[in-house]
Amino acid sequence: MPEGDTVWRTAQRLDAALTRHVLTECDVRVPRYATVNLSGNTVDSVIARGKHLLTRVGDHTIHTHLKMEGAWHVYPRGARWKRPGHQARIVLGTDDAVAVGFSLGITEVIGRDEEESVVGHLGPDLLGPDWDAAVAAANLAAAEDRPIGEALLDQRIMAGIGNVYRNEICFLRGVDPRTPTDRVPDLPKVVDLAHRLLQANRDRAVRVTTGDRRPGRRDWVYGRGGKPCLRCGTLIVADELAEEPGRERSIFYCPNCQPLR
Repeated sequence: MPEGDTVWRTAQRLDAALTRHVLTECDVRVPRYATVNLSGNTVDSVIARGKHLLTRVGDHTIHTHLKMEGAWHVYPRGARWKRPGHQARIVLGTDDAVAVGFSLGITEVIGRDEEESVVGHLGPDLLGPDWDAAVAAANLAAAEDRPIGEALLDQRIMAGIGNVYRNEICFLRGVDPRTPTDRVPDLPKVVDLAHRLLQANRDRAVRVTTGDRRPGRRDWVYGRGGKPCLRCGTLIVADELAEEPGRERSIFYCPNCQPLR
């Protein structure tokens, strides 16, 4: 599931393959941008901003978002793709490599000076150079009585947390994800934990929050509904909690380790 660490690694991989190279191929397979062709331009950089990717080419920025199913692959020129071509939303090629964005939730081409229109609403980026823990903590405190599990997914508060991390953060802080944010003790520690978890996992191909890399023991609660808590043995509860109005996502918690406040 793409979260801030996955997107950060994707940006690093794309940056290594494309930056300072001239595009010899640019195929945007989205009707609105089907006539856009940035071939002949040099890629200046590829950066992650929370869960967003910004590929800067000349006066333009290619803005993409993986959402739930998306992925960017980088192939040597001429190599066979690992996913079917009908899933490709954009193809960017150089003399040596081809970067393909599959099943992307967002694919758009905007002016370089319009980047703030797509990422300006985001809070401090947990893996970005602009990371500011004090601002993130203040943003989180402003959530007041919103459930902490909902607030942690709000990218306007801090950018990069997805459903896996919100569940793991709540477990490690000993709070039920349904707890009102203003009843969660020591919000700066919640923010610090979020930052440390993403930093620890940004270079890992397999995300680990427990410190145990063995299959089935990498996460404390996420995806473990009905299984015993790795800490106390109580059965993990699986439920749902809104990410935003009208959209619910799975939550997992230990009713013993994470009392509802």
